Amino acid sequence: MPDALVAGEEVAGRGPGSIIEFTPPRGPDLLHGLRALRHRNFRLFYGGQLISLTGTWMQSLAQSWLVLVLTDSPLALGLVGALQFLPVLLFAGIGGALADRLPKRMILLGTQGAEMTLAIVLGILTASGHIRYPIVLALALLLGIANSIDMPTRQAFVIELVEPEDLINAIALNASLFNAARLVGPAIGGLLIGVIGIAGCFFVNGVSFVPVLGSLLLIQPRISTIHALASASEILDDLHKGLRYLRKSADTAAVITLVGAVGTFGANFNVVNPILARTVFHVGATGLGWLMAATGLGSLIASIGLAYLAHAPHPRLIVAAAGLLSLLELALVPVRSYPVALGILILTGGAMVLVSASANSYIQMTVPHALRGRVMSIYTMVFVGTTPIGNTLAGSLAEATGAAGPLLLGGVGSLVATLAVGPRLWRHHLQPRSPVRSGRP
Repeated sequence: MPDALVAGEEVAGRGPGSIIEFTPPRGPDLLHGLRALRHRNFRLFYGGQLISLTGTWMQSLAQSWLVLVLTDSPLALGLVGALQFLPVLLFAGIGGALADRLPKRMILLGTQGAEMTLAIVLGILTASGHIRYPIVLALALLLGIANSIDMPTRQAFVIELVEPEDLINAIALNASLFNAARLVGPAIGGLLIGVIGIAGCFFVNGVSFVPVLGSLLLIQPRISTIHALASASEILDDLHKGLRYLRKSADTAAVITLVGAVGTFGANFNVVNPILARTVFHVGATGLGWLMAATGLGSLIASIGLAYLAHAPHPRLIVAAAGLLSLLELALVPVRSYPVALGILILTGGAMVLVSASANSYIQMTVPHALRGRVMSIYTMVFVGTTPIGNTLAGSLAEATGAAGPLLLGGVGSLVATLAVGPRLWRHHLQPRSPVRSGRP
């Protein structure tokens, strides 16, 4: 393949030309953790996403509260989450294949525009009093379809915005951005519900997409891989190539398996937090905002720490974080003190991002560029796409047990997976690093 990045990745994770063995020289510690921002394209992308993701988290909180107001049912809340993420499970593989063949920037313009439109439609229906639970379900499904293409494309787009040696830092900064929005968005959303109403939060989210669309129009990708699509069978064949790679790479497959278990059982706080706020702590929408913000604060702290790593995280970090997440969820079951719950959720958010961002970095740094979109789509399918299963189980359990059932499911399910897959990853040895240029001409 002619582009410069593939020339530097003849063998993923091995050989003098591989990215994973290249360690960039360190600058001053503070600036070193921000080094990916020296690239204009990444700065544009980062700035646009900062505003848009804040709006997205505002909508997430407002939508959860809307569903509880309409139905007063944890199961109904779980079904909304299930429908929103089901398309990711079904179609993210196709999205990854498209990302490997078509201009990622153009794909993102389409998906982000679609998400903006859905937010505005939800706002109009809510403000006019015509919103009904089945309509929320339908809009959640449409949002999931857009996300099934958007998520793997955004994951694979980062490498086109920075030099290879800054990829890990860019991924970590993206994680910190996501979690900063996760911290600020719900807190603002909880306050704004009382000021401008639930519909107002949806409108604010719709407007927040304008900066990200503008940034995408200004970006000029450093590299771009384009292959013509001859038929639908080619897309399926592309996905099969990604699966064949995972069969040959047992360690990468083990990481994805562990992340999938955490995504299925442990990452159900979109269902658990509203139930905690409404039925356990009785703190209303504003209190729910602080519960979600606490999770975001821990995630932000952990992601900033990862941004200062100069190398790919060791799989042991993923295993340790998954185990910690399991124990924290179990510890939250008997808690009836709101401040104590906030403290545990801060730690839980940190553990969650250590699992997801570390796995993301490890996979992207060990997968050949030609397969990155497809393998990241499988990662997305497993981590995010299994959420419908977890949300449905969590919502069903919550109908009978309140928040305790989903928390027990998350803790026990994640712990079993950690004990099953962890020993292999704990024995994993990263290839020794060498300060060799990445192979770029």
